[in-house]
Amino acid sequence: MTIRVLLADDQALLRSAFRVLVDSESDMEVVGEASDGAEAVRLAREERADVVLMDIRMPGTDGLAATRLISADPALAQVRVVMLTTFEVDEYVVQSLRAGASGFLGKGSEPDELLNAIRVAAGGDALLSPAATKGLIAKFLAQGDDDGREPARSERLAALTVREREVLVQVAGGHSNDEIAERLEVSPLTVKTHVNRAMAKLRARDRAQLVVIAYESGLVRPRVE
Repeated sequence: MTIRVLLADDQALLRSAFRVLVDSESDMEVVGEASDGAEAVRLAREERADVVLMDIRMPGTDGLAATRLISADPALAQVRVVMLTTFEVDEYVVQSLRAGASGFLGKGSEPDELLNAIRVAAGGDALLSPAATKGLIAKFLAQGDDDGREPARSERLAALTVREREVLVQVAGGHSNDEIAERLEVSPLTVKTHVNRAMAKLRARDRAQLVVIAYESGLVRPRVE
């Protein structure tokens, strides 16, 4: 299956570079380019995109607002958004994940990293490296959550089984299914089943949203050095 990619960035030169890179791969193709968030939302719908590479800072409707619109639209439930940032962990990363992004990638990443990010997002996984996850944790603990969502998140955790909670903690640590399987001494297929059930119960779009819920609910409160 060919991964349909939408490029959203206000810099035409950067979009052109991304297009050449993406179109050089046999399993993906660029189906559209947007110079602002509003256009990205429209094209995501019209072109049936699988993955949107979304710049955060764009004129008019920025990447955060566009991501929220995509995440809130049931017709775009299959679309995964990868936020492009100047730095791997910056002031917008937490907002990006809360908005519904599947992860984030630095604009200075190597070509192979960008291509891998597209494939990972298309597969429903989270783009959270160990270093980025540690920074993400610090951001959550530093800024807290004052919009009233934490109690609701905590109540939703009550629907999870003990094993699903254990798996959720591991997912929040940035571990893959294989790594979780080894840690919990179960099969990767069993882990995948628990992850999928947790996503369904918590109404999470993907693993990145599970990470957000784990921190916002207080299930995971790691020590930040």
